[in-house]
Amino acid sequence: MALKISPAFSSILASRGGDNSLFTSVSSASPSVIRLKPTGSAPSSVVCRAANDKPLTGVVFQPFEEVKKELDLVPTSPNASLARHKFVDACEAAINEQINVEYNVSYVYHAMYAYFDRDNVALKGLAKFFKESSEEEREHAEKLMEYQNKRGGKVKLQSILMPLSEFDHAEKGDALYAMELALSLEKLTNEKLLNLHSVAETSNDVQLTDFVEGEFLAEQVESIKQISEYVAQLRRIGKGHGVWHFNQMLLKEGAAA
Repeated sequence: MALKISPAFSSILASRGGDNSLFTSVSSASPSVIRLKPTGSAPSSVVCRAANDKPLTGVVFQPFEEVKKELDLVPTSPNASLARHKFVDACEAAINEQINVEYNVSYVYHAMYAYFDRDNVALKGLAKFFKESSEEEREHAEKLMEYQNKRGGKVKLQSILMPLSEFDHAEKGDALYAMELALSLEKLTNEKLLNLHSVAETSNDVQLTDFVEGEFLAEQVESIKQISEYVAQLRRIGKGHGVWHFNQMLLKEGAAA
């Protein structure tokens, strides 16, 4: 970074060129240049150079030209975000869409929790599993909302569809039917996350791609694997007494999707 040196300050330094101070005399060819005194055979080095010949008092920093250009990017409108930088509208819209997906999935899981918590269904393990799953999806939505605000975007919540309230199935039974539905929802969520990641890559938003990869993708793959195993186990045991044992397993483990 260049330094402006007043002529008066340059003259003071020049007058001390014969002593053992840190700086050498100021060059007569360039009166606003300060050079570091040479050591041994090493040549002197320029440590300060004036940006122009305007009279100044003392030493001040001259900002880089790049910084001047960046200052023009700082908005003056009170409604504009000050934090927003390299964050395009496409990424902002994709994040809002993902927030809506997370809330919709959370809503369906909450309906499943209410169903299995009924007194005439009374599968507390499944109820606990879907309640925790609902809370987790809501946390994902809130995490995306926090990130949206961090990047200077605006959170725009959209409508949530009304979920099913009955999950009993004549052939599969309620436990298997609900778990298969949960598996399809996790795969849909993963597909939407990959779409968000693709939008970030297309927009060259490295920070957003890192956020999606670090916070969501690995966890989503684990959830799909876990629920796939639950579906396989429920298909094996059928609708009978084995569902109760499966329910007890979930009640003890307390695992969430």
